[in-house]
Amino acid sequence: MRRLLAVLAGALLLSGCATGHSAVDVNNGGEFRFVAGTPAGSVIPVAKRASAPSFSGTLLDGSRFSSSSLHGEVAVINFWGSWCPPCRVETPEFQQVYSEQSGRGVAFLGINVKDDEQLAKAFLTSHDITYPSLFDPRGEVALAFRDYPANAIPSTIVLDREGRVAAVYTATVTQQDLRTVLDSVAKEG
Repeated sequence: MRRLLAVLAGALLLSGCATGHSAVDVNNGGEFRFVAGTPAGSVIPVAKRASAPSFSGTLLDGSRFSSSSLHGEVAVINFWGSWCPPCRVETPEFQQVYSEQSGRGVAFLGINVKDDEQLAKAFLTSHDITYPSLFDPRGEVALAFRDYPANAIPSTIVLDREGRVAAVYTATVTQQDLRTVLDSVAKEG
């Protein structure tokens, strides 16, 4: 009976992962569970935005990073892992949007979580990802964003130029949805 329950639990877990409409929660004591995604394209009204938390760490290229370097720019912060199937689709698409937005006051930052450093670096190299990624194997930056649902992989948070959270997504974000949100937030002045 225990064996049957274990097989059924494994099948449910795998079927939840295969849908592409859920994400993996990493803030629950280090275990993974699936959560529903948020609707695409929704921007938080300016009057309801709160400041993003400050954070720092080491980028996968070995250099130091501080979130203060994002102030004054619209910023895309994407939580990802090389082990995450939706991230394998989303990250190269984010690279395309990053290339288009380069020089327009838009910054991109990947936050690599629950991963092996070598695997994360190999993923970035194999997909020609040129925007920086912070190596955060314990998910500490996601914990810093505890007031927002950044506890799922993939998750994306867009900050306005004032460093406030303008949009939050806990599922894969399409290029078009990302462009729409970036255009909207960039026009705010």
